[in-house]
Amino acid sequence: MGLKNSLIETFKGMTFSLSDAYEKFASHYPKEQIRARIYESLGVAFKRIGKGIYFANTDAESVALIEGDGRDLSILKDCSVDCIITDHPWADTKSNKGGNRSFADYEAFRYTVEDFKEKARVLKDGCFLVEFLPAENESNFNYLYEIKKMAEEAGFLYYSKVAWKKGTFVSNTGRKSKNTEDVMIFTKGKCRAMRPDVKKDLADPTTKHYMSGSAEMLPACFDVQPPAKKERLHQAEKPAGLMEQLLKLLTFEGEIVLDQFAGSGVVGEACMKTNRLCILFEKAREFVDKISERLQLKGAVAI
Repeated sequence: MGLKNSLIETFKGMTFSLSDAYEKFASHYPKEQIRARIYESLGVAFKRIGKGIYFANTDAESVALIEGDGRDLSILKDCSVDCIITDHPWADTKSNKGGNRSFADYEAFRYTVEDFKEKARVLKDGCFLVEFLPAENESNFNYLYEIKKMAEEAGFLYYSKVAWKKGTFVSNTGRKSKNTEDVMIFTKGKCRAMRPDVKKDLADPTTKHYMSGSAEMLPACFDVQPPAKKERLHQAEKPAGLMEQLLKLLTFEGEIVLDQFAGSGVVGEACMKTNRLCILFEKAREFVDKISERLQLKGAVAI
């Protein structure tokens, strides 16, 4: 079996780095030859997703799981992803605690403008950034406003905000009952055209005219039941059905979707079901293992 076929067989269905390939084959082949066999098969057997990071195949169900901090996107090329959908572990000490209960037993942080500049760097022009944000309250309303201003400073334009109604679930913490989160949607510059303008097509059926924006009109709200607590892999897990709706509205099949804070890996699951490629970042080893098991991945690239 030649080197190229050995590389394909070894890493099939996986994400791998050049370092992984060197470690596996450098005892039998020069590094230059290993690198050359990968490069000559780009777009056929391998797909480059970042600096020295590859999919071992180009099937639409491919998911790249990267063990690392999703705030550091340095391995990804400029304008290399078609959509970002993420739910950052937002730090809000008051909202994340209730009596002796903790609603966020994971590492949390507050965004900076540099986070949004990195998002803008890797996202293609005209494509969508989706941020899940908590319902506004007395302890987070300033931060939620700051997020929008940081996105604007980084070059994002406001597109829409749609509430996610959590089905029949209602939380009674705080000053009022809550059953929604906000799905905040931005575009990098002017949004791209995704759907035909029916009126113009009727007037001139020989010419396709496309409307800027999502593939269909966004709903008044997303009404999707969250996963039951006993079924969740992560405290903040979102329903796969909600992610599938977003993918079909904001992306095309075969496009690359990034989730910087994968948690349960539900964005990856939704991508596999809807024929999108996906890059997942997850920092916590515990959840990397759970995502690998959930999506039946052979492993993760550590950075």
